[in-house]
Amino acid sequence: MSGLRVIPTWRHGRERLYVCGDDGRNVAWYDREAGRVNLISEARRDAVLDVLGPFLTGHVTVGPPPVPTPAELARLALHPDDDLAPNRPGEALQIAVDRDPGPPRRLRGDPRRRALEAEQCVGGALDAFERAGWRALHSVPLPGGARIHHLLIGPGGLYALHTLPARKQRVRVADPMVMTGRSEPHPLLGRVRADAARASFALTAEVRPVLAVAGATTVEVAAPPRDVRIVLDTELQSLARTGGVLKPADVEALHAMARDRHTWLRV
Repeated sequence: MSGLRVIPTWRHGRERLYVCGDDGRNVAWYDREAGRVNLISEARRDAVLDVLGPFLTGHVTVGPPPVPTPAELARLALHPDDDLAPNRPGEALQIAVDRDPGPPRRLRGDPRRRALEAEQCVGGALDAFERAGWRALHSVPLPGGARIHHLLIGPGGLYALHTLPARKQRVRVADPMVMTGRSEPHPLLGRVRADAARASFALTAEVRPVLAVAGATTVEVAAPPRDVRIVLDTELQSLARTGGVLKPADVEALHAMARDRHTWLRV
């Protein structure tokens, strides 16, 4: 027994199979689209090819990976259980709903499902920015049970996004209060700022707060809120158009730091 196991991952329709040892560390990965098995250690070549055998298709090149950047080295050394990159948009909500679906019939819809749908909408839009050099993380856990809904890192800097589900409702903003439909106003912008501040502390970089409003009919803002950007789910592309702040190497380095669960343990 080699003690190796294969862990498949998918991002934007591209599949990559990681081969991990008993300690959870990656020893190789198979990029099916490129038709290449990248070996971190040539000494385990035969064992890696043996465990990957059922997954290999067509002509496959085997060899050491390209010279990795420091960010790639950090990612490869990261235990899968500590890697936040595979988190789906709304990951925490999805787990909660799966564990406790709630009563089969309700007079009003489950608010968790509405929130999940909103986060999936916003998160899917952010993931599409990857081809423009951006990286998105979702459901970033913070101490105390809080979480950052979405963290966006790219040429235009870093953004911590909080998704507000507001399907077919009117949203009114009077800093720091936010009112959705007929619900009671609550100081949501304070939380949005706090999430960004905690992310800034964890990453030692400026992280700008964003309130992403999903599905609203209208958004009324009494006055532009101090340092919080408010965008509709249909306007998220405006974030990807910004640039001139981070170089590609800086984006990858910050993404490598942010995807490590340990980065967020003391914020």
